[in-house]
Amino acid sequence: MYRQTDTFPLADRLFHDIQQRMLNWSKQFSILLFLDSNSYDSPYGKYDCLLAAGALDIISQPQGDLLQYLQQFHTQHKDWLFGHIAYEYKDLLEHILSSSYPATIGFPLAQFFRPQIVCYIEKGSGNLTIECVGISPLEIFNAIINTSPLEKLSQPKLSFQQRINKDTYLNSITTLRRHIADGDCYEINFCNEGYCESAVIDPVQVFNALNTLSPAPFAAYYRLYDKYMMCASPERYIRKQGQHLLCQPIKGTARRDANELKDIEIKTALYHNIKERAENVMIVDLMRSDLAHTCIPGTIQVDELFGIYTFPQVHQMISTISGKLKPDTPFTDAIGYSFPMGSMTGAPKVMVMQLIELYEQSRRELYSGTVGYISPQGDMDFNVVIRSLFYNATSQYLSYHTGGAITFDSEPQQEWDEMRLKAWALERLFS
Repeated sequence: MYRQTDTFPLADRLFHDIQQRMLNWSKQFSILLFLDSNSYDSPYGKYDCLLAAGALDIISQPQGDLLQYLQQFHTQHKDWLFGHIAYEYKDLLEHILSSSYPATIGFPLAQFFRPQIVCYIEKGSGNLTIECVGISPLEIFNAIINTSPLEKLSQPKLSFQQRINKDTYLNSITTLRRHIADGDCYEINFCNEGYCESAVIDPVQVFNALNTLSPAPFAAYYRLYDKYMMCASPERYIRKQGQHLLCQPIKGTARRDANELKDIEIKTALYHNIKERAENVMIVDLMRSDLAHTCIPGTIQVDELFGIYTFPQVHQMISTISGKLKPDTPFTDAIGYSFPMGSMTGAPKVMVMQLIELYEQSRRELYSGTVGYISPQGDMDFNVVIRSLFYNATSQYLSYHTGGAITFDSEPQQEWDEMRLKAWALERLFS
């Protein structure tokens, strides 16, 4: 089917609140994905925001390899694809892995959709481009600008329970350090679930509040029927532009401080922290190894090591690794050989995923998975799903996961404090 395209200049008034109007207008769709860069200045980002709404086709988990099927579908249609891959997709990539805990939100292992409507603002353009099937771009544009911006409402008061209590969490850190001392692994990402039952929320309002309090370069609002994700992720998983692949793992976190001089001290201390550097460089090496499966030998490089980036609640240590995809290699192979991302697993990857299953007490589902897009040209950009809330509107179950990387030098109490710092950024919406 032919996709009509048109571009509309945005007046200053509209540019200020167009994303709010887009979100409010999109509530009518049962499948949608909204991606927001929050105007972060990055040499790698292409869009200020990107909205996909309505589904012409659904690409879900068939019998066989979804990534191979996704590549074939894209080759045939040469169109936009948006969607997700959940953490437990690992079980299909490594057959010795399994997941025993029940799903609570219910996102499929992986699902993509070919949208009826795509709206985007390219960085620095000041224009809204609309691509759609079966309806004119002008009609969509008029509908969006005639929709009022989201009204900012207060959130309900909710309290969250911890799946793993503090004593058990601290004991688990001690046990994981013993695994590291015994040589079972070098680093492991260990997480805890916070959850609230019988929660009645308006997901788009929650996302708007989260995105206002914690604006992040890979923020996302995702609806799949009665399942919702509200994401304030600072982390990119993988990007493909032409034949160029790029990953930007985060390992290393420090709190912000209201005092400017103290904040600078904390930021500087993070850069020089030996433990945080050890965590980061191990994941950099893991990502280099993952990219080696699909990149031309000699093209993989570390563009930035131990970069310190500041966000509203925390400072983060981020490194950038890139490589050039081998000719005639399916771009989905780059996902298949690197998923789940090393920053959310550890090293060696398969072993730590077995330990994660052993010591965590809940299914991660979409947390530490990914959402993103594939363009008609075969470019792609996917985030790491962290700093996120997940909601099933039918069961009224609301949850999040937070955690951190455990090394032999980890102090259990400090790891608990870091996990709770990340959780506080989400829980405070409802306090």
